[in-house]
Amino acid sequence: MRIIVVVAAGLGLAGCSSFSMPDMFKTAPPVVTVQLRSLPPGAEARTSTGQSCKTPCSVSVSAENNFTVTFALPKYQPETVPVQVVRDPANPGSSVVDPNPVYAELQLAPPAARGRKAAPKPAAPKAKRPKAAPAAEAPAQDTSPFPPPPGR
Repeated sequence: MRIIVVVAAGLGLAGCSSFSMPDMFKTAPPVVTVQLRSLPPGAEARTSTGQSCKTPCSVSVSAENNFTVTFALPKYQPETVPVQVVRDPANPGSSVVDPNPVYAELQLAPPAARGRKAAPKPAAPKAKRPKAAPAAEAPAQDTSPFPPPPGR
């Protein structure tokens, strides 16, 4: 029976060897709630850490590293806002983000460039009709100083 207890204790201690002391005492990074706003509202706000929501909304992010928030809405240009994590030196383990709320004023996207439409071609000129020959005029009174030709 002693052998079983010794083997069980040895296996238990062997499992503990995979844990290191510093990892055991580390705390999870603080989590901060960030408010996200946009004009117009209803944009998809996506953080570089992976969270997303439709504005106005708020997300909880790890206050470990700086991150960005990208706002996107159909027919508007996307906008990315950088966010900094600021640690409070007076209160270790406490952090805030700047800015909070994160705000973006989205600009209308320019109209999509469509295939260039060819300018309308001018109408083909109508064919000119030949002018009608002048009607045969009645012989005018002979005002010639010469005598008329014979047979007239």
